[in-house]
Amino acid sequence: MFTGLVETTARVRSLTHKGPMAVLALREFAVEPRALQLGESIAVSGVCLTVAAVHAGGFDADVSSETLALTTLGELAIGNHVNIERSLRVGDRMGGHMVLGHIDGVGRIAVVETVGKAWRVEVEAPEELARFFASKGSVTVDGCSLTVNRIAGNTFELMLVPHTLSVTILGAWKTGTRVNLEVDVLARYVARQLGLHAASRDDSLWSKLKEAGYTS
Repeated sequence: MFTGLVETTARVRSLTHKGPMAVLALREFAVEPRALQLGESIAVSGVCLTVAAVHAGGFDADVSSETLALTTLGELAIGNHVNIERSLRVGDRMGGHMVLGHIDGVGRIAVVETVGKAWRVEVEAPEELARFFASKGSVTVDGCSLTVNRIAGNTFELMLVPHTLSVTILGAWKTGTRVNLEVDVLARYVARQLGLHAASRDDSLWSKLKEAGYTS
């Protein structure tokens, strides 16, 4: 479990393919995190990985063939930077939102526009994810918890403040950049329940969702 508040960034030392899998070696943290533990979960640009080896100034993680195919990790090159967040500890502040580290799809940066010291960004998402986005709702992009400002079809708008741009890899985004997307887990389960309702015609469930404000 993560919050989408990036702790630091790291530099890709290597991405070594071993059959259908790969080993991702990360070094040079911008800010040294607390001591890493072998086997712990860690979010790398939003993707939940397991620490397979700990080194001075970094770590290695195994990346499955599915993760390579369905996220941007398979596109990483030596020298690229990634966002890093360690898993949530009991008692930590919940400053972002509940993030699982399970990527739902890869989006594309469609527009980057400077607004004072901030950026207005439009992200094109896969069409099948459009139903999960809501104005003023949450979305995780490359591991960062962000607020959706507006929605138009399968495109959503974000505003990135100077702090986010300076301490994450988001400041390197440009038109065409591919990004990892994780929809809000609450939206995912509400959509699932609505799908079950459509199949079962459970009017009592529909009424409860309306009362709770999840639908109209």
